[in-house]
Amino acid sequence: MRRSRIAVFVSSILLAVGTALTGATAAQASQQAATGGYVALGDSYSSGVGAGSYLSASGDCKQSTKAYPYLWAAAHSPSTFDFKACSGARTGDVLANQLGTLSSATALVSISIGGNDAGFADVMTTCVLQSDSTCLSRINTAKAYVDSTLPGQLDNVYSAISAKAPNARVVVLGYPRFYKLGTTCLGLSETKRTAINGAADYLDTAINKAAANHGFAFGDVRTTFTGHEICSGSSWLHSVNWLNIGESYHPTASGQSGGYLPVLNGAV
Repeated sequence: MRRSRIAVFVSSILLAVGTALTGATAAQASQQAATGGYVALGDSYSSGVGAGSYLSASGDCKQSTKAYPYLWAAAHSPSTFDFKACSGARTGDVLANQLGTLSSATALVSISIGGNDAGFADVMTTCVLQSDSTCLSRINTAKAYVDSTLPGQLDNVYSAISAKAPNARVVVLGYPRFYKLGTTCLGLSETKRTAINGAADYLDTAINKAAANHGFAFGDVRTTFTGHEICSGSSWLHSVNWLNIGESYHPTASGQSGGYLPVLNGAV
């Protein structure tokens, strides 16, 4: 009986030590990501299109000082910061143009990619300018692409990141839902808004699955953007901007700092 109690006591101590070590390891990994090299990859949602305050040297990539990668680097002072995300980027552009600074010294990589491959801009243009049925048809075409082709393209990008930065914590950021439903709102019909939100969910599901297959963290921004969609009265997303059409349906500066940055912080 006494030996049994001793065994339980020893097991409890070992469990407590193991838990403490696990916590220490997690904290150490987080600290490493915060102080090692950081490389920010991806498309316009990572470069900060729509947030303003663009770095002149970034040219057409439109990298913003209000984008979540820039804000994270300013807050955590990584040993190096390489801002590679670029407006309009697709998976092939990441592979061709954005991976050059990745190395075994890279501690953190963030990326949002896949929306342009799936035809995001054309989907939104179609839905803004054409009928409900045409909008839904274009969304179904995009979904078919997400099913058939996008997973392989994401796999190529994620494999390349792992090969070039084997020690990095990789955080894959998703896309928000665009519309608050069930409210009176000028512009697109409820049918279109519902379908566009569904397409965002569909894309996020595919990206999440591909990220998980590589052991990467998925940052789900739909939670932080809830209550801040277009038609919410407190939107963190631009609606159609005819004066600067490229900013349409992109996060504002508040969307970057309040929608994306907390998700990256939570995933590092």
